[in-house]
Amino acid sequence: MRWLVLILLLLPQLARAQNVATLVADSVTLSADDRLIASGNVVAFFDGTRLRASQIIYDRSADRLIITGPITLQDAAGAVLTADSGDLDPRLENGILLGARIVLDQQLQLAANQIDRRDGRYLQLYRSTASSCRVCGTRAPLWEIRAEKVTHDTVEQQLYFENATFLVRGLPLFWLPAMRLPDPTQDRATGFLIPRQRSTSQLGTGIKLPYFITLGDHADVTLSPYVSAQTRTLELELRRAFASGSLALRGAVSDDTLQDDLRSYLFANGTFRLPDNYLLQFNVETVSDKAYLLDYDYDDKDRLESGLSLVRVTDTSLNELRFSYFQTLREVETNASLPPVIGEVRREARMQPSFGGVLSYATSIDTAYRPDTTDGSAGRDVTRTGGRADWRRDWILPGGFVATAQTGLRGDIYQVRDDSAYPGTDLRLVPSGLVTLRWPLARQGTVRHLIEPTLTLSWAEVHGASPPNEDSTRSEFDPANLFDRSRFTGQDAVETGTQLAAGLTWTRVGPAGGASSLTFGRVFRNRTQPDFTPSSGLDGTDSDWLVSGQYTTAGGFLIELRGLFDDDIETTRTDGRARWSNETACHRGDLYLAGARCGGKPVRHDFGMDAG
Repeated sequence: MRWLVLILLLLPQLARAQNVATLVADSVTLSADDRLIASGNVVAFFDGTRLRASQIIYDRSADRLIITGPITLQDAAGAVLTADSGDLDPRLENGILLGARIVLDQQLQLAANQIDRRDGRYLQLYRSTASSCRVCGTRAPLWEIRAEKVTHDTVEQQLYFENATFLVRGLPLFWLPAMRLPDPTQDRATGFLIPRQRSTSQLGTGIKLPYFITLGDHADVTLSPYVSAQTRTLELELRRAFASGSLALRGAVSDDTLQDDLRSYLFANGTFRLPDNYLLQFNVETVSDKAYLLDYDYDDKDRLESGLSLVRVTDTSLNELRFSYFQTLREVETNASLPPVIGEVRREARMQPSFGGVLSYATSIDTAYRPDTTDGSAGRDVTRTGGRADWRRDWILPGGFVATAQTGLRGDIYQVRDDSAYPGTDLRLVPSGLVTLRWPLARQGTVRHLIEPTLTLSWAEVHGASPPNEDSTRSEFDPANLFDRSRFTGQDAVETGTQLAAGLTWTRVGPAGGASSLTFGRVFRNRTQPDFTPSSGLDGTDSDWLVSGQYTTAGGFLIELRGLFDDDIETTRTDGRARWSNETACHRGDLYLAGARCGGKPVRHDFGMDAG
């Protein structure tokens, strides 16, 4: 039987403060020489500190705890200390631990032959090794600091090393008579971060040694030298918080054997709140050569976008001004084919008229500019000025049916320069209409099901211009646009004629929060749409059959599959996606000796793979 023993008033000072220690053990005995002996699964609690051991002997006359290991001591801050044996006072503030090991914030491990506790604040480690790698076994850790003595100030959260040597894979690199490092529980402090190893086929095996510098309460910078046999690189990350926004910058400069010239990249972005609920955002992305980001694994982007936007969003309106500059990193693509310069101004608003429904309207101007003046697509510049108005209303019909009606009119004026295949100025009008009928069938219970067959009948027609298609060159058939009136991604191309979209969606929600869904459907038209490619699944009068499934767990894991099949059940396209996304208390970056943490605030972690 387990015993629960309360050791009352171990010291007079504790009695006045009314602090007590609690001891739990399989067996507790009181010897003739006034010793309390607890053995078997011993756990002691005192002032936020938890001690586990095989045996604890409390010597009342000497006011000492004699502890037999294995010992695990965890303080209120979360630091974990293990040892083979120990001799401590009852408050666990002073004493000696032999064969000890400390793990700080699950990041930094310190192993020592002996640890002395002093005044409940200092830990003194003798002949110690510090590393974020596992300090045991026959193989040397990637990096470690060996010191004759290490003092851990748990109040100031600092580590002081005496006679310290920095080693990589057991090889000494440099020696310092004394050094100081913030411990990992520091929210923010200047100091070295955890070194990192990187090995690639092009750059070989190298090491990064980040150094974090605080620049006041609202800014910091991280400098990371990266050295290998093939490169000498300096990486930079700068962050600055303002009362109305934030600025972040990261980049690098490299001198390597892969190219003769210096290589570099710079990514910067900022967000600022302006008066009258306006939001200013900007980003800069530039790189010295197309292969640099992939060679150093900085980013997998194949197109860079630098831009500036000014946005104001309210419950009933949207105002936006946006400029973008694109730079391609693809070997088979030129900047002119993108095009590189895009500008857009738009305003959208909605209202509820007295006759019911929702009326939305918008005006916009956008331009695509190519610096080349060659006649044709390589030098073509296009400016579109347009406006649209749409009215929509929903009804719930007898039997649980849900009906939606929508009608709209859109007008655009196109101005085309440096392309003689199109008129300089042209006008286009596009009237449209849509009716949707849904019949949601739900089953309630521990497991909830929803089956929703849907039919959408829509129509649109173009009167006037046939402008160049700049913004709708890549469209795909998926569950998100199955019941849309148009499946083009931009403004230039319009899906015309009469079409019927039919589909069925089944959704299941489990008791633990997991969910799954299955969608299949098809689109039937009275005419073909030449701007759709065969791989999109939308070419021809009848689209391919769409089959899509998704499964999510309560823990944030997602699997999504999509397939497009023709009438002969031949595959046009299949793709899949796996994602994991979750929120945990965060640290800034990886395993850090110092640096900024987010103070335990939730952060979302994402990991995923796509295949097509």
